[in-house]
Amino acid sequence: MNEAMDILWFKIVAGVQYVKEIVDIVLGPLNYLGPAAAILIIAVATAALTRFLSRRFKTRRYIALKKEFRHWYDIRQQALKGQDSEEAKRLAKNIDQAKLNRVYYDYFFEGLLNSLATKYLPVLTVLSYVNEAYRPDTLLALFGRDYIFKFGSDDPILVGSVFWFILSLLAAHLAWFAIKKLYNRILKNDTPTAVPASSTSA
Repeated sequence: MNEAMDILWFKIVAGVQYVKEIVDIVLGPLNYLGPAAAILIIAVATAALTRFLSRRFKTRRYIALKKEFRHWYDIRQQALKGQDSEEAKRLAKNIDQAKLNRVYYDYFFEGLLNSLATKYLPVLTVLSYVNEAYRPDTLLALFGRDYIFKFGSDDPILVGSVFWFILSLLAAHLAWFAIKKLYNRILKNDTPTAVPASSTSA
């Protein structure tokens, strides 16, 4: 049994190394731009990938639980609109205990698993690649220095590949959010306002 597990582990390691070598070949041209630009482009591509995956890929169970949750939530909201406030609260509590709480927890955990698969797992995978592909010894061999940025001269602060990737990823998400807000504002300003009927009739 232990021998079989060792063989499986060695095959996994060999497979991961093979995939890394292919990715190195694909991303190799980025290194001509320097390590900072290469990691920045990788981070922007990762942000775009996670946004695409999180929007496009939802499990059928997640979609069904979301629909069921909204259904029972709407029923609960309708129950709270009853004439008798005490009776309405009692009915809403019964709905919570009977259906809504269970559906909510199932919906929450399914959404968490969906996020792990479409957001966090890709980020952790790319982060592991950056950590391995841009190690200090690799940076020294390729670019003549074992860091991405250096701040200060007497006691310099060195910025490594992992920290720069995380900063670049956060900057990419913030830039996307800012561009989206600006686009929505421009689109809202360009939308023609309806002319009141009284002014047109005059």
